[in-house]
Amino acid sequence: MKSIEVVAGIITDSGKIFATQRGYGDYKDFWEFPGGKMEPGETPQQALARELREELSVEVDVGEFVCTVEYDYPGFHLTMHCFYCSVTGGTLTLLEHEAAKWLDMEQIHSVDWLPADVVVVNALEKNIK
Repeated sequence: MKSIEVVAGIITDSGKIFATQRGYGDYKDFWEFPGGKMEPGETPQQALARELREELSVEVDVGEFVCTVEYDYPGFHLTMHCFYCSVTGGTLTLLEHEAAKWLDMEQIHSVDWLPADVVVVNALEKNIK
């Protein structure tokens, strides 16, 4: 089975979490934490800063590690390293996603998350409580 290693940012501001909706591919319209594939030679933190700059046109401070998710989708195995992030420059601009929302923990289940991202949501709930 093909393996893909990615990074995801849990962008936070004033107790809310930034969620993005995919606009393409097999999982179009599902919600996810923004991020993407790591390139050779990059640390997860470097990859995440680059991906968020490319996808959302922002500079971020990559903070505390949240979790690594190992998830088997049909056709590939996903390894996703997740970190808290805060925006330090620029304005969040959707360059690859079709929609975005700021969600507080009471609203966190109000969107249809990708299966691997559900694992992250569960980890966030455990960290908050």
